[in-house]
Amino acid sequence: MIPHVPVGEVVSSLVDRLLAGAPGLFDAVSVVLGLVVGALTEALASPPPVVWLVLLTLAALAVRGPRLAAYTLVALGLVLSLGLWVATMETLGLVLVAAAVATAVAVPLGVLAAQHRAVGLALRPVLDLLQTTPVFVYLIPAVFFFGVGVVPGVVATVLFAVPPGVRLTELGIRQVDREVVEAARAFGARRGQVLREVQLPLALPSIMAGVNQVIMLALSMVVTAGLLGAGGLGAVVVRAVTQLDVAAGVEGGLAVVLLAVLLDRLTAGFGRPTALQRVLRRRRAAVPPSPQEGARPPAGAAPVAARARAAG
Repeated sequence: MIPHVPVGEVVSSLVDRLLAGAPGLFDAVSVVLGLVVGALTEALASPPPVVWLVLLTLAALAVRGPRLAAYTLVALGLVLSLGLWVATMETLGLVLVAAAVATAVAVPLGVLAAQHRAVGLALRPVLDLLQTTPVFVYLIPAVFFFGVGVVPGVVATVLFAVPPGVRLTELGIRQVDREVVEAARAFGARRGQVLREVQLPLALPSIMAGVNQVIMLALSMVVTAGLLGAGGLGAVVVRAVTQLDVAAGVEGGLAVVLLAVLLDRLTAGFGRPTALQRVLRRRRAAVPPSPQEGARPPAGAAPVAARARAAG
């Protein structure tokens, strides 16, 4: 017979020690998160819906062009007609807070993992564990530490959304051309300068893809967090399931999908030129240069030439 390994008892004992050792810490985190989510939700839900509808449509037009602007107008108009505007804004506020916290944790960890092999090796099993753990398991420690309500929903969402942000940040920095990094060091750039001015800008598309994934996972987890009383569209879906209300379930699920597609399209363009920037570039390219501008050396030529001379 294989002896029983008391994994559950060990984890339960660890949770009890943490709760007994730092009771004020969890209360403070709960208060801060609750205030931030409440303030953001109030800011999103207080103005008339038409205000946010117009602002978000204009933002979509500037970022991705007329197609996304038309989708934003139709999608948010449908959400408003379904009577789910306040629940959608509550979900959006919870997603934004959870995604901001997850990104603030994921990007520095990804940078450390890319620069220090030991950190990357230590983080890998933790990330594997977080990515393979069933979704509902995330709710258990959140309930133990923070009870029920919005705050445990945010905590569970952050834990669920962090791994892709860490992995894609690490991958993006590791994929920066080694010769470019060596050239920057050869010109005298310090380690911090190489990171800020070479590695992070070149890895920006990969990092932004990680942020996009963080937001998508946060939105999917927020619906599950409705079981903890997190409110928003998750509460609508959970209530529809418990009451066997098919119509309410379909409408709540549709609002989640519409919001997810909107956030995905908006954030997928992070790190790329926006529609407005592309229009301005085309206009600048269409204008012929003046004689004075034509006589000037192109921007960046002088520093490059100086560096070439310095390199010998």
